[in-house]
Amino acid sequence: MENSNNPNEQKINQQINQQFGNSGQIPIPNSTAVLVLGIISIALCWCYGIVALTCGIIALVLANKGMALYNANPEAYTLSSFNNMKGGKICAIIGLCLGSLYLIFIVVYLVILGTAFSMIPWQNMH
Repeated sequence: MENSNNPNEQKINQQINQQFGNSGQIPIPNSTAVLVLGIISIALCWCYGIVALTCGIIALVLANKGMALYNANPEAYTLSSFNNMKGGKICAIIGLCLGSLYLIFIVVYLVILGTAFSMIPWQNMH
């Protein structure tokens, strides 16, 4: 299939070889997306934890799928995309922890605030 006489196919194969090198390795699918989502989950963990939890969970799911692909055939994928995947997974775990802590803090704060307001003798105020 590589020795095709079709000039368009030869041009496409040449572009692929230039982009990914002559080794034939390709990046792991969604490795960059995992890294970006992991970083976003850390950066936006202060948004009541919702954004961090959402991005972190999506990043972990994509990372687990990518790791399964990589473990099935490691020589088919580039090392840099594997490192991006590992870094994104670590960032996603950190973002999940920070987002969860912040969400728990907000819930506890609202419970304490609600309890404090319920203790005020509203009927005696004029």
